Amino acid sequence: MNNINEIEQNLSSLSSKYSKSDTLVIILAAGHGKRIKSSTSKMLHKIWGVPSVERVRVAFNSGIPKVNTSIVVGIKALEVASTIGNQKSTAFVYQEKQLGTGHAVLVALDNIDSSNIKYCYVIYADMGLMNEATVKEFHSTFVKSKKDMIVMTANYEGAKGDNHYGRVLRVRALTSSGVRSKYRLEKKSDVIGVMEHKDILAMPDGGKIYLDYKDEKFSFEKDDLLDSIREYNAGVYGFKIEHLKKFIKEIKSNNSQGEFYLTDIVDLFVKNGLAISTYTPKDERVVLGFNDKTVLKEMETIARKNVYDQLKNIITIQDSEDFFIDDTVVLDIVKMESEGKPLDIYIGKGSMIEKGVFVNYGTTIENGAKLSGNIHLGENVHLGENVLISCLEKQQLTIEDNVYIHNGNQIKGNVFVGENTILERGVNITGSDESPTNIGKNVLIKGVSYLYGTIVDDNANIEHCIFYYSYINTKYDDNGNVIKCRFIRPLSEGLECVSGIKQKNSKKR
Repeated sequence: MNNINEIEQNLSSLSSKYSKSDTLVIILAAGHGKRIKSSTSKMLHKIWGVPSVERVRVAFNSGIPKVNTSIVVGIKALEVASTIGNQKSTAFVYQEKQLGTGHAVLVALDNIDSSNIKYCYVIYADMGLMNEATVKEFHSTFVKSKKDMIVMTANYEGAKGDNHYGRVLRVRALTSSGVRSKYRLEKKSDVIGVMEHKDILAMPDGGKIYLDYKDEKFSFEKDDLLDSIREYNAGVYGFKIEHLKKFIKEIKSNNSQGEFYLTDIVDLFVKNGLAISTYTPKDERVVLGFNDKTVLKEMETIARKNVYDQLKNIITIQDSEDFFIDDTVVLDIVKMESEGKPLDIYIGKGSMIEKGVFVNYGTTIENGAKLSGNIHLGENVHLGENVLISCLEKQQLTIEDNVYIHNGNQIKGNVFVGENTILERGVNITGSDESPTNIGKNVLIKGVSYLYGTIVDDNANIEHCIFYYSYINTKYDDNGNVIKCRFIRPLSEGLECVSGIKQKNSKKR
């Protein structure tokens, strides 16, 4: 079995059948990503904790319910596909040779049954700021337009020389012969072409290109293309699939890169009398895609600001530039706030709250604390600075109401901590699948203490102890006071392996 067959078989095992939806999205995730300078696939670099390709997939699956998804993979195909995993109505398609975006779409269409598909969207996997609202509006705009194609565009606001996007070319006021165009509209005129930045640079100085639209011809000079046209192609398209399937095969590779550009299909649609509409999102930042670490960092900053703007009037976040709250946790917080009860949640500088965590009313999470895994916090839980609370995917960690966990403590695995319990500094608690740890109510644990696979009764008092697979009963003295467990540890083993180090006398200099 050759390598290509192995890849395709593995991709097939990760793919699922399409739904009866009339809509397909093709996500282009096959590129090299050389400029990102990383051994990790470009498509798997994370934006706000989630790989970019997965953010794009979720945006379309949320914005267009039951949409079918085709993800074109190439470089590190199995790494990308395995990260996404087996998802409903999602197929992985292998592009063995990266011959351009037009070729990638052709490969996708050749490997799917599109008999019931009416609309097809195409997007790059590095556009990790794409969101549900934009996708929903983009789809609605296209369907309502009743046109044959839609192009998502944006307006470049930076310095002219830094605009490396493909320019959107529209009907001009005057034709190439100087006659006023009869197709020029008061608002945005029809799109008649898209030209890549590299191809503009390849034009001779003072050169022109000519484009036909119906019975008129329009010219565009090189300087005009570089400096005056600010509207650019965002790299997201919608098609009536019958036209896409017909004209995708006619794209040529006669450009500076020798690749099959999907943008060339605009010219084919125009020449064949098909109508093209455009859509510019309300928040144009969603069209950002990254080729290097600088832009990736910019996108991460935007994602963080979006989350902060959602939460800033609901909870207290000490440092707007230094925190992490997973999107799913954000949704839970917003839902709680909608119920009308004040949340009184505080998030300290540098804190991280990852997927699976439930943050409750009155939660305080101090600076540098990290929560990761299936964690449920009761009300009024206080987590001190640099506290680490985590568990594996199939484990559960529960902390009940009014628990106070002091700075630097660690709780890991299958653990239950009862209400009103206090864990002072120096406490480490672990529970495994076979041996969970269960801490009762009103327990005090202090000093350097470690508990593993241990059950602790309500009201127990533990100080400077190490317990493995132990049951801590709560007992009382004659005056009714809890008897403290202090300085208890297992019998020493392996002492024969330990010896002292002889120190030589050293002279002072």
